[in-house]
Amino acid sequence: MKKYRIAIVGCGSMANTWVDYALQREDAEIVALVDIKQEFAQAMAGKRGLQCPTFTDLRMAIKETDANLVFDVTIPESHFHVAVTSMREGCNVFGEKPMAATLDACNEIIRVSEQTGRSHTTMQNRRFDPRIRAFEQLIASGTIGKPGYAGADFFLGPHFGGFRDVMDSPLLLDMSIHTFDQVRLILGSDPVSVYCHEYNPPGSWYMGNASAICIFEMSDGSVFCYRGSWCAEGAPTSWEASWRVTGEKGTAIWDGQGSPYAEVVAPALAGEWMHKYVRVDAEVKPAAHTYHFGCLDEMFASLEEGRRAETDCRDNIHSMAMVLGAAESAKTGKKIDIADLYTVYV
Repeated sequence: MKKYRIAIVGCGSMANTWVDYALQREDAEIVALVDIKQEFAQAMAGKRGLQCPTFTDLRMAIKETDANLVFDVTIPESHFHVAVTSMREGCNVFGEKPMAATLDACNEIIRVSEQTGRSHTTMQNRRFDPRIRAFEQLIASGTIGKPGYAGADFFLGPHFGGFRDVMDSPLLLDMSIHTFDQVRLILGSDPVSVYCHEYNPPGSWYMGNASAICIFEMSDGSVFCYRGSWCAEGAPTSWEASWRVTGEKGTAIWDGQGSPYAEVVAPALAGEWMHKYVRVDAEVKPAAHTYHFGCLDEMFASLEEGRRAETDCRDNIHSMAMVLGAAESAKTGKKIDIADLYTVYV
């Protein structure tokens, strides 16, 4: 019997990436496919040549197959049910973002994880890009000194169709968590407060607000400004956003596509009123796996090493708080103290 007996819950198109990963691990076996529509689970089994049984009931799937690990690839509204059911049935959980639909639900997932001793880890695939790791290290090494400002621009015009077109806040609720989680990685800090102005500009094809400007105060004393739009035609940024972090001694730049670099103050000449700068290129180290596969490597490594994963629920709730805090600020028109929104279990 292989060490990891995996039940995959949610058999839509995204599940294919999770199946691909599981199939290349020698210590893992997919033992169940679960979906609210039996025909979706059966179609996945047939398409991928999987011999495992299919189910519509998660609890039954776990019990009948002795699964010990659940991949949650369901819609966001189902994440809470899948998470708490799986952990109470003795399984660890690796789940797609977001962790859950509300902060109350996120807190309960953490409580159940503590109570059962099972882990819950969220997919934050943007962290597992060698370029953002290089950007993080450029800043963490003190190249630009202590950061005081971080800014991310995210301007794209995807015509998805479907559920995003009718969401109230498609950018904030469906996409911004990637950038918010990135800034927590880059700065090594957590959110303290947020003010957000959300709007829907001319030409938008979304029913809800597809653009937002957010100002976050962070726990390291820095300020993070997010400017984003999902209905911006022309001159698109990267999906990784375009970044500027300014510190005591210089500025670090990453356009989300090439390699990060910094410009730092050169030794000053007497009488200069504008300093000259020296460029410092970040070292981008190759990784065996990136994005989903890279994050899944970290998830499995955390189980092997008996530690919390980098995107463990106790950490990821801070990224969720940035999203839901920004949404609350946009709704109320007020600055939100994020600590008032949630209880963090440590």
